[in-house]
Amino acid sequence: MVEALALGVDSFGCDISEFNCLLSRVKTAEYDLKLLEREIEDILARTVTRPQLRLMEEQTPYLANSYLQEWYATEALQELLSYRSLIAEYQYQDVLKIILSRSARSARLTAHFDLDFPKTPTKEPYYCYKHKRVCQPARSAKQFLTRYSHDTLKRITEFADIRRPATAKVVCGDSRSVEFPACDLIITSPPYLGLIDYHEQHRYAYELLGLPWHADKEIGSASNGNSARAQRSYLEQIKEVFDNVQQYLSEGGRIVVIVHDKHQLYPRLADGLGMQVEVELHRQVNRRTGRRANDFFESVFIWRPQ
Repeated sequence: MVEALALGVDSFGCDISEFNCLLSRVKTAEYDLKLLEREIEDILARTVTRPQLRLMEEQTPYLANSYLQEWYATEALQELLSYRSLIAEYQYQDVLKIILSRSARSARLTAHFDLDFPKTPTKEPYYCYKHKRVCQPARSAKQFLTRYSHDTLKRITEFADIRRPATAKVVCGDSRSVEFPACDLIITSPPYLGLIDYHEQHRYAYELLGLPWHADKEIGSASNGNSARAQRSYLEQIKEVFDNVQQYLSEGGRIVVIVHDKHQLYPRLADGLGMQVEVELHRQVNRRTGRRANDFFESVFIWRPQ
């Protein structure tokens, strides 16, 4: 949707994840940049310059649930909750929520190389495979709030210079039943079978922001595995998505699918949908911050109706 706006093309996006939709709305919205900068700088100053004694005195209104208490050092959690308590006073609340969630991701008690899927909190010094030295788990969130405040403002400002007039609408819903607008091109990266629990991946954001949890509607989640039975279920459910979406595709339109197709399900799916594979590409995916045991590849399919 960001690229569509840069091209001046109207776009419509749908996802079952409330967090992904929040992030997409922030990326595609238009802003009064001067007001946005004032708000970002003001809430940051009010959070990072608060005396620690005051934070401790105000701890009661910021009581956190067990998940947040487990995954954050006391000081970091107080700073994050203090920031959260101020968001309602500003106009661009969604941007501030994204700054908070980006900061919360990095401020967790986890190793620097294990930000994607940490299983347990890291509370002691550890050897960091990313930095090649012994590192300490995060104790404060101030540095992250500062970093992501400036980075988020920079990204939004840069995008404002290149975006062109176009509409961008984001809907949180199940793509098996959502009504889409007529379109010339569908681009999707559907769930990768048995690889990721998408809600759990961003649980820190759901816990901090109180977002609705729709994990039971995920297709192909890691918790369901990748057995033969899971593959059949995945194919049935993902076919329902394409059955719904392709009815809105204009004559001569195309569907682009980016997917980790380890089990070679998508050629079979294309046949069942009456789609011809026009182009098939493969690319290696590199992780910037984490470790991967083996090479990881994605396929890019371009389909056209037969």
